[in-house]
Amino acid sequence: MSNTTTILAELIKYMNEHDLNISDLARKSNMNPGTVSGLVNGNRKFSVYQLDRITEAMGHPVGYYYERYIPECLADASPNWRRMSPFLESCAKLNKLDCIQQVVDMLLDKLGYATPLFELAEQFFEDGLYEAAAILYENVALSENKQHSERLALCQYRLFQSRQGDDQEKNYEAAVQFETYVNRLDVIVQLDALKDLVNTYRKLRKWDKVNKFAKILGDRAEIQYKLGSQQHKKEKENPQNPIYSPFVYWAFSYLLQAEVCDAKKDYETGFKHIQKYADLNWVKEEDETTLKWKHQFKEWAEANTYLNKLMSGEVSVLPDYIAYFSSKKDEILPALDNIVEAANRYNINVDDVLQQFEAEILSLMEEQENVGVYNQQFFVERFTHFSKELAVYYLHKGMFSEGFRFLLSCLEKSTAINNKSYILECVRLFESFRENASSDANAVYRNLISEVDVYEE
Repeated sequence: MSNTTTILAELIKYMNEHDLNISDLARKSNMNPGTVSGLVNGNRKFSVYQLDRITEAMGHPVGYYYERYIPECLADASPNWRRMSPFLESCAKLNKLDCIQQVVDMLLDKLGYATPLFELAEQFFEDGLYEAAAILYENVALSENKQHSERLALCQYRLFQSRQGDDQEKNYEAAVQFETYVNRLDVIVQLDALKDLVNTYRKLRKWDKVNKFAKILGDRAEIQYKLGSQQHKKEKENPQNPIYSPFVYWAFSYLLQAEVCDAKKDYETGFKHIQKYADLNWVKEEDETTLKWKHQFKEWAEANTYLNKLMSGEVSVLPDYIAYFSSKKDEILPALDNIVEAANRYNINVDDVLQQFEAEILSLMEEQENVGVYNQQFFVERFTHFSKELAVYYLHKGMFSEGFRFLLSCLEKSTAINNKSYILECVRLFESFRENASSDANAVYRNLISEVDVYEE
């Protein structure tokens, strides 16, 4: 036998123990007898497909021999991509990330493998195999780190996308790492990348960052829209089109800039930004998607005009604001959050509003699931902020049972998403009202704080 491996040795042992000949094994593994003969006699190496068939025939789960397969069948002086590529795909599907890393380490010191690795990473990313894709992107990026290539920037964009999760500190770190690469992307990809980047900073309420990248997004989108027919032609030729028409990114940038102004209490400038995206009559396209977006931004402008007036202290607008959002399920959480924040700022009594939407608030507390146009991370952040504002509202009104209920809910969620600013606010608030906390509330608080301490370690 010319090419014995431990995998092959175990196969032969299995055949002997079960009194199987090559024909028997071929039938059991559903493979050609000639192929099986070549494998058993050590005259050919296993492909991953053949290995999977043999592994299952031996009664082991698929992937059982993968760690041994790498040194025994893949570690050649001249790597065979046709053999490695299917193996990497199988490893990705089975989440055998260590095996992927080992193969990549073998390839990156060889010339010419950055491109196929990048293409395979894109395939994994498209299939939702983000952890496997990230390994490939990280290593391709390392191989091109001294270059200012678009591929390096695209690797960093994909890594930023794949690193977005529940931990808000890690989301922030990923955004900071990526922002230096965003300008190197092809302008078509850049619009989506800027949108994703600014949305991450928006969820984290990093308003200076939101403002910076919202302005860049608006400028780039305006240029692309003005290119008109030339851009339309390029979109037909370029498979990496932005998800939306350039005017959508432009309008969204002003929505974000208005939100920044509201956060900084510059309501006059914020209202000017709202007027920008409220009127999109200059957009001449009449297709269904364009009309849908024009209508959506008009609706958002109406809602945000109410909000702008309310947050600036114009309390009389509250009934109109309630009438606007009460029939729009997607808007209830952000609207209630805004109303309670305004109530805390201007000492407004909104008990009747909270009573009117009591069922919706209870549903949010019980389910805490994504609704409508808000993705899960936006929803969790917004619900956490809402819980904090409700805690402030009830505690200052002397409604301690309700106040501590929402405060502890906020602390629990803040700990889960590792939002240090909310955790600190909850701690300060609890300490300010500690003498009014029940023994049960104190016990829950101590447990949550111990979890925070463990998390910090």
